[in-house]
Amino acid sequence: MTDVDPRHRPSPRYAAPALLGYAAVRALGLLVLTVWSAASGKSAHTLLTARWDSLWYTRVAEHGYGWSVTLPDGTVHSNLAFFPLLPWLERFGAAISPLSYADAGLVVSVPASLAAAWGIFAVGDLLHGRKAGVCLAVLWGALPVGVVASMAYSEALFTALAAWALYAVLRRHWVTAGLLAACAGLTRPIGAAVVAAVWVAAALWVRRERRASWRLVAGVLLAPLGAAAYVLWVGRRTGGGLLGYLDVQEQWGNGFDGGVAFARFVAGQFTSPLGALGGVGLIVGVALVVWLYVVGVRQRQPAPLLVYTGIVVALALCASGYFGSKPRLLLPAFPLLLPLAAALARWRTSRSAWVLGGLAVLSAVYGAFWLNGSGPP
Repeated sequence: MTDVDPRHRPSPRYAAPALLGYAAVRALGLLVLTVWSAASGKSAHTLLTARWDSLWYTRVAEHGYGWSVTLPDGTVHSNLAFFPLLPWLERFGAAISPLSYADAGLVVSVPASLAAAWGIFAVGDLLHGRKAGVCLAVLWGALPVGVVASMAYSEALFTALAAWALYAVLRRHWVTAGLLAACAGLTRPIGAAVVAAVWVAAALWVRRERRASWRLVAGVLLAPLGAAAYVLWVGRRTGGGLLGYLDVQEQWGNGFDGGVAFARFVAGQFTSPLGALGGVGLIVGVALVVWLYVVGVRQRQPAPLLVYTGIVVALALCASGYFGSKPRLLLPAFPLLLPLAAALARWRTSRSAWVLGGLAVLSAVYGAFWLNGSGPP
């Protein structure tokens, strides 16, 4: 694994340009969303807190697990599909304040998204310098689906935990990495990607140094505890054993098929001229994701980042399920943006600022259009 400066400290003051830039991007997105929603006769607050998955999280927070919906075709959608850390925080926020569970979820997302931007900056700064770190954080905020980080969803919380876990791994702070990986495993199923990054980094370090400290062993053992605990609990509750959680996901139509279902979905878009335009856009988007990953490999990104990103991308693109959710499932794969951030950092500051500003405007408009339309399921 690449050596890094052990004295590196991304303090809030040092990270301020990244945090302010990210906050400005998200503030613009929320402003455009508010205006667009008002013009459409909708509530931006409702779109951010009380639709799609956010409703499932708040129901877990309010009533606990065990609630489900039976669809006309007989399939059962159970709230056991949703990992518990965000609902726990929503319940805690509602217990210590007058906030509703939904508003507590929104309050969680605000500091979580800033923590994510800070962690993303820290990784970018560690690998490519401060300017690249700033560009990386702002790029992440200006993604077309960046508005999800401002919703009562778990993406912001998960990305914050993942980014700081990866930063801890790169600095070989094994116990911290293991604890953060365990928390990420309580947040989303792709917490497995963070666990894998910790394990790969530890294996490479032991292979290189021919030794393993107690901190490394502790980090390796801690990393999978969050995900394992929840999956085992679901298996016991459903009577499905180790496969109980997979059975719950299967009821939701989610499974890993190597991308066959997604390929069929893309092919099905070419039955009409308008659909064909969307199909071409999907192909271009997937090609861009794959290209960015290949560039990262060629630029010899640290192995933990490549492992983490590869798993996140594979689970997003090669799983069956509702295909409209795939863009937001890629949101935690921030290392994909490292080559772009490094390239922007080599430009004049004014030029890169114009590019990032233009992307922020496009992201704000797309986010408002998206949430007032199909939105992220």
